Amino acid sequence: MAKGLFGRLAAGLAKTKNQIVSGIDEVFNGVQEIDDDFFDDLEEVLIMSDLGINATTAIIEALKNRVAEDGIRDARKCKKLLVNSIKQQMKVQKGDFDFENVKSVVLVIGVNGVGKTTTVGKLAAQYRQRGKKVMIAAADTFRAAAIDQLKEWANRADADFIAQQEGSDPAAVVFDAVSAAKARGTDILLCDTAGRLHNKKNLMEELRKINRVIEREYPKAHLETLVVLDGTTGQNALMQAREFGEVTDITGIVVTKLDGTAKGGIAIAIQKELDIPVKYIGVGEHIDDLQRFDAEEFVDALFAQD
Repeated sequence: MAKGLFGRLAAGLAKTKNQIVSGIDEVFNGVQEIDDDFFDDLEEVLIMSDLGINATTAIIEALKNRVAEDGIRDARKCKKLLVNSIKQQMKVQKGDFDFENVKSVVLVIGVNGVGKTTTVGKLAAQYRQRGKKVMIAAADTFRAAAIDQLKEWANRADADFIAQQEGSDPAAVVFDAVSAAKARGTDILLCDTAGRLHNKKNLMEELRKINRVIEREYPKAHLETLVVLDGTTGQNALMQAREFGEVTDITGIVVTKLDGTAKGGIAIAIQKELDIPVKYIGVGEHIDDLQRFDAEEFVDALFAQD
């Protein structure tokens, strides 16, 4: 049985690993010499794994330069350089998680069905485990199930919970939550939001209104905006992130369901295409299967030998 965070990460990424690593191994095992055909085949494997054009191009160009500079002919050495090149596309800065240690409002956005509400619950539970005073605001007021689900998470995590009736104004819920968070000395206020992208105009105006409430009522708090994306949807997830980015300043990305996709390369593509850090990834159903993203561990888990 896989143990520890790295073990769970490697197990959760099994499908992605099979897709990317088996394809890369096939290219390397069939190589007679490192030439243009070799790089073309490698490029195809990376694109098929949803790394995207920009990330793939950057990885291949960096690899070509190193191979030429060092005069490398040994495919095994080239493979190690490839792994390092992939890591370089996914760096998360040390300060990207500073919001966890100051008074913060974490606005969680994303379309319905991506695992947004579950992500809020898991984050609440993890922050509580670290001794943080946490509050959850149920600002997805259009789905009664979302409110009930969040209430259950709040009970399990021993977090404060703010909600109104189904159909209430989401910004009013956030207003109540911000007022309560200030009064109770809350460390992290997590706000779930609606995700009706088919009704985009109303949804985006709703997000703008929520942002105005937070900025006006709690200017001293750090505002963290996380967009949750379903890893199984590949390039469609990238499109969703772009659309949300048009109306709100996204500070981080959560990629869920990476345990259920063979195209986990989308985590690399999103970061490269949008220049927004992936901060958390979901590789399973358990609370601890939502992990802080670490580029080194992510790539090492992909290429780890069984």
